[in-house]
Amino acid sequence: MLSLRMELPYWYLLLLSCLQTLSAHNDFFTSIGQMTDLLYTEKDLVTSLKDYIRAEENKLEQVKRWADKLDSLTATATQDPEGFLGHPVNAFKLMKRLNTEWGDLESLVLSDTTDGFISNLTIQRQYFPTDEDQTGAAKALLRLQDTYRLDANTISTGDLPGVKHKSHMTVEDCYELGKIAYSDVDYYHTELWMAQALKQLDEGEKSTLDKVTVLDYLSYAIYQQGEIERALEYTKRLLELDPEHQRANGNLKYFEFQLEKQKKAAEGEAQKQKERGKRETTEKKKTKPKKKAGFSLIPERKKYEMLCRGEGIRMTPRRESRLFCRYYDNNHNPMYVLAPVKQQDEWDSPYIVRYLDIISDKEIERIKQLAKPRLRRATISNPITGVLETASYRISKSAWLTGYEDPMIERINQRIEDLTGLEMDTAEELQVANYGVGGQYEPHFDFGRKDEPDAFKELGTGNRIATWLFYMSDVSAGGATVFPDVGAAVWPKKGTAVFWYNLFASGEGDYSTRHAACPVLVGNKWVSNKWIHERGQEWRRPCGLTETE
Repeated sequence: MLSLRMELPYWYLLLLSCLQTLSAHNDFFTSIGQMTDLLYTEKDLVTSLKDYIRAEENKLEQVKRWADKLDSLTATATQDPEGFLGHPVNAFKLMKRLNTEWGDLESLVLSDTTDGFISNLTIQRQYFPTDEDQTGAAKALLRLQDTYRLDANTISTGDLPGVKHKSHMTVEDCYELGKIAYSDVDYYHTELWMAQALKQLDEGEKSTLDKVTVLDYLSYAIYQQGEIERALEYTKRLLELDPEHQRANGNLKYFEFQLEKQKKAAEGEAQKQKERGKRETTEKKKTKPKKKAGFSLIPERKKYEMLCRGEGIRMTPRRESRLFCRYYDNNHNPMYVLAPVKQQDEWDSPYIVRYLDIISDKEIERIKQLAKPRLRRATISNPITGVLETASYRISKSAWLTGYEDPMIERINQRIEDLTGLEMDTAEELQVANYGVGGQYEPHFDFGRKDEPDAFKELGTGNRIATWLFYMSDVSAGGATVFPDVGAAVWPKKGTAVFWYNLFASGEGDYSTRHAACPVLVGNKWVSNKWIHERGQEWRRPCGLTETE
């Protein structure tokens, strides 16, 4: 009698423990740290899928053995049916096979081996990334492409600086990026990624997509950017592949009409210029060559992107010669007299210092362990309403850790107080942040400006006088902290921290401290920061007599 034994995988306890962590989170694309959980989820699904495949293979093997056995038997029996059935055992076994064993075979073939896999998939699917995550990750790639001036082919081949695990994008991947850009009316990126998809198809890559579909998007995106002649070329190529394509045929006539119209307009303008030229004097006025715009005149967005690429840093050799490194004990603080810390100047104005080897790997891992279950999408304070909300220009997740939760956090707070000389009782809790795909925080101030009088009113501790920032990971490429107004860039280095004052001693805001976190190109960026407030600093940092003192 045929039978099938299938043991379902014992993944339930492990799965449920993982899902308790995943269930509290969304916006996966905003935190690489939490995205790692998804890799284990996918690994578990693959294990479950393989169990299903083995069960199906086992079932088919039993059916195959049954078929082979009966094939041999019936071949012999049909050569002499009466003689074969003349043997009473053969007659009995025929009755038994047709009455019982074929029924067992039917049950085997109809048995459902998908239960384990489908149950696993159903449970895990409710915690999968959403369309928002996929779109967010796609837009991150486009943002990285712009910030670091990468061409589509470089990204598609995975040829990025510092990568350990190279990954190639398929035609479908490129097409998906182009479609997401298209849905955002971003025809520039639509063209780049549809052209890349077409390039890979032309090179012979196998795909479920056809060139007609890609060319349809590509020609329209090019037309929307005003390049009618190129759009016409791609439309003609599309029609060579599919002469009956209704939209392409309509576009062909329209593009030809528009080109003819442009040609006539250009001819008319040329004639007017010719006539005007006859009336004007033949003397040409000499014009001074335009001076190249200085760094200060470049729009902030451009300065930000330049600094992220390591360009436009405004540190002259003379100024750099005044930057030093030293052993620092903060005026003989008892904690550091015998073991001073290493301090180096990063920038002169605003004055930014870096502390080296200031947080250990053990402390970093403990902070990440405490923070990871609490990570939530980072928010910004709406300057008009004061309400905390998410923003597309801040792609990270953050968590807050208090000193009373773990003695190590209290020790870190005390370390910051000892080295800065500033009171920590009125500071905000230690904020831990992990950046997502292309994670960034565009230019912003840490302190509240005069047009935001209620920025930190609910805390009752005054404005943010200073910022302390720990770097808790190295970043393979990208992820710098940049100050666009002064052309400064500080690069992440694990185990170090940077410190600067946001306010002058007078209490006035230092607007040169406007800074940004560059998109992470390759790697995983973890930071933690302490925002230190004015209250409690009255005797530690006395008020200055002038506005910018």
